[in-house]
Amino acid sequence: MLGQHGGFNWRYSISGFLLGTVLIGLVFLLGTSICAEAKTGDVVMVPESFSSLAEMVSPAVVNVRTEKTVQGGGRVYRHFNQNPYGNDDRFNDFFEKFFGEQPQKDHKERSLGSGFIIDKDGFIVTNNHVIENADKIKVKLKDGKEYIAEIIGRDTSTDLALIKVPSGNDLPVIAFGDSNNLKVGQWVMAIGSPFGLEQTVTAGILSAKGRVIGSGPYDNFLQTDASINPGNSGGPLVDMQGQVVGINTAIIASGQGIGFAIPINLAKGVIDQLKNKGEVTRGWLGVVISDINDDVAEYYGVQDKKGALVMEVVKGDPADLAGIQANDIILEVNDRKVETSRDLTSMVAGISVGEKVKIQVLRNNKKQTFTVEVAKRPEENKLASKSPEKGREDELGIRVTNLTPEIAKRLNLSPTEGVLVERIEPDSKAAEAGVQAGDVIKEINHHAIKSVQDYSSQMSKLKINDAVQMFIWRMNAGFVVVKLTK
Repeated sequence: MLGQHGGFNWRYSISGFLLGTVLIGLVFLLGTSICAEAKTGDVVMVPESFSSLAEMVSPAVVNVRTEKTVQGGGRVYRHFNQNPYGNDDRFNDFFEKFFGEQPQKDHKERSLGSGFIIDKDGFIVTNNHVIENADKIKVKLKDGKEYIAEIIGRDTSTDLALIKVPSGNDLPVIAFGDSNNLKVGQWVMAIGSPFGLEQTVTAGILSAKGRVIGSGPYDNFLQTDASINPGNSGGPLVDMQGQVVGINTAIIASGQGIGFAIPINLAKGVIDQLKNKGEVTRGWLGVVISDINDDVAEYYGVQDKKGALVMEVVKGDPADLAGIQANDIILEVNDRKVETSRDLTSMVAGISVGEKVKIQVLRNNKKQTFTVEVAKRPEENKLASKSPEKGREDELGIRVTNLTPEIAKRLNLSPTEGVLVERIEPDSKAAEAGVQAGDVIKEINHHAIKSVQDYSSQMSKLKINDAVQMFIWRMNAGFVVVKLTK
């Protein structure tokens, strides 16, 4: 800086230097404090090593190889039986004349997966899809010993299976952890046999909890970025204490690095039942339920979207006998809050058959409590057979047909009551309002629609320009409300 006479002003220069020195000192001290705090804090971003954890857990992890007979031949046999001249009947006539009609040969199909030993008696947990329909199951331990395993029990709903090898072999075991205490972002490790490569260890973090991937009624998967590949199925997902918190089960082919595991807390009850009874028995109310979305909340005039909407009640089943009705909203089971339909399914599944439970519902904005005696969940509902009654396009441009159980099953529809929208006339009122082919109309202006006759009767009561509210179940969307005028 220049002084009054054009010379250098040393006074200002020295002051600036001193101020800069003080600032640098403060920054240094502050940085030292932050570093010290980071060093002494509880957050460890990356474990120093997974080696000791792998050494502790891997002896209890096994390779599972299965063999099953496939009738009718496989791709290899079909390849050798192909006509080299294409679809020329002359070749077929020639071949059959000299060799006769050739039956397709059965062949052996082999698959592989993983599992883990849970006690000294030789019980091993794996996935159902690993051992399903197997004629022979071979289990190989880390030390190279091999055993022939028998199936103790399977549960297709959760894709879990329990197998057993001969006991008295001083087998290494692995302990169960608590998947409820897991937090997103914490480290986990997977062990298995991806692509048949035994004892492969991968690590990552827990990416999410409660994932629903459409594999069954009890979807509640842990998502992880620890590498899981074909052959990992049935292997353990462990925490940093070496306890099983999940069972590696599924991958998304198009999503690299995304894997899913069954939470061990969901699996514990299934494993106990398979071990003690060889099968899994679940509670059953006899209701078809759905979540409550914005449309449903508006349609029924409720503010809270928590609970499970009863879409249908199976006649003669526990809920029906207790007095629960369609359009009730189930709020609590034995004083436990029901947040979603999946919550209700899990709660009821865990209740013993024959046990009486208190179920609180919301009906016409009033709470009521019913006592329901839980029954055994059926494996597969028996479907009644009847011819569907069809309608024709009405003034709105909608053609409906009765929704029979066969149609519901074929289209993978949850409701078994209502009318199915078979066709929408282009440029009609229904098309403009957003009604779609494949929709299931459950109600019109709060009146239940169970058949084409119900639909026609309700529509005939409406006058031109009357408001129409259609309460619709739509695949992959749940319940929606479509508003239009006649």
